[in-house]
Amino acid sequence: MNIIVKKPTPESLEKLGVKTWPTLEKDPCKIDWFFDQTEESYFLAGRVIVVTEDGQEVEVKKGDLAVFPKGLRCTWYIKEPMRKHFNLRRD
Repeated sequence: MNIIVKKPTPESLEKLGVKTWPTLEKDPCKIDWFFDQTEESYFLAGRVIVVTEDGQEVEVKKGDLAVFPKGLRCTWYIKEPMRKHFNLRRD
């Protein structure tokens, strides 16, 4: 399962309605996580290393839009205080 990370344009953020998504904040820590729905996240602050079950390692940081697929099991290493908008998709 691949995590998709990209640098969105202001226009694409507007089209997605990112500013209307809920916000989550977390201090540095380690979190084991399972995504039971596809999640889109736009990172407003921080830096996170996400390591998947199969060993894929992805860095996500301020300004990134990431898509975490349904069924993904991973560990989050939050390196800097994180703040993000997120949207749970029903696919």
